[in-house]
Amino acid sequence: MSLKIVERVGRDRLGEGPVWDAFRGELLWVDILAPCVHRLSLDDGRVTTVPVDEPIGWIAPRRGGPGFVAGFRSGFYFLDVETGARRLIGAPEPDRPNNRLNDGKVDPRGRIWAGSKDDTDQAASGALYRLDPSLRWTRCDDDYGVANGPTFSPDGRTLYHTDSAARTTYAFDMDDDGGLSRRRVWLQFAEDWGYPDGMTTDAEGCVWVAHWAGARISRFSPDGALMRSIALPAANITSCAFAGEGLDRLFVTSSTLGREDEACAGALFEVEAGVRGLPQARFAG
Repeated sequence: MSLKIVERVGRDRLGEGPVWDAFRGELLWVDILAPCVHRLSLDDGRVTTVPVDEPIGWIAPRRGGPGFVAGFRSGFYFLDVETGARRLIGAPEPDRPNNRLNDGKVDPRGRIWAGSKDDTDQAASGALYRLDPSLRWTRCDDDYGVANGPTFSPDGRTLYHTDSAARTTYAFDMDDDGGLSRRRVWLQFAEDWGYPDGMTTDAEGCVWVAHWAGARISRFSPDGALMRSIALPAANITSCAFAGEGLDRLFVTSSTLGREDEACAGALFEVEAGVRGLPQARFAG
């Protein structure tokens, strides 16, 4: 199995949200706590870092306009990754002042699904939101300890979403209008697996899950059966994404939190997955 660490200066306190932008030929990801956005050029391996002025949970490319949409502590924003400048779309949680947006992703129909969490880790006040291309948002599920890792089946009919604090990933049926139904437990992590974090789906419909405090990523079948695990030299693995022209390069983010003595904590890894990913959808707004 091939494993390498992407060469760059520094490590991430809380690396998250990797996403492939085929138009730029770049993998982008965030360090929630730095806070900043990183951009890795797959042409020359150069990493560019752009500071931002508030904790940032995720970033998503747009097809309805220039730039990106991002989830910051205070809400949804349009973001210029060249300068770090941002413009508010809206704040979905004015009633939950201790919360921040945590993880998000674009579904095949161009909508953003994003979760939130209590920034003090004291309350199960996290929720799941859908941001439509009209820039209207809807609270679709609630009472999460740490809402994390949305991903989708290849046909866009199933949404997978995690409560990391409960070590549980749920599956929902999703209709054409973004309505959710039939929530069920899809995957329950054993204690010695750590906590389920970010996820991505491959071209065969299998789901790759990052193990926080579990030092690996794992591939699960659509019915939740463990198919493969890849060990990594860092305990806190946070998310993963396929990238490259062939969508055959799997990149994995990690964190130094509580693991400052680990040499590879906070690194960006590239692993040989042996499968391809799905094309990255772009937000339609």
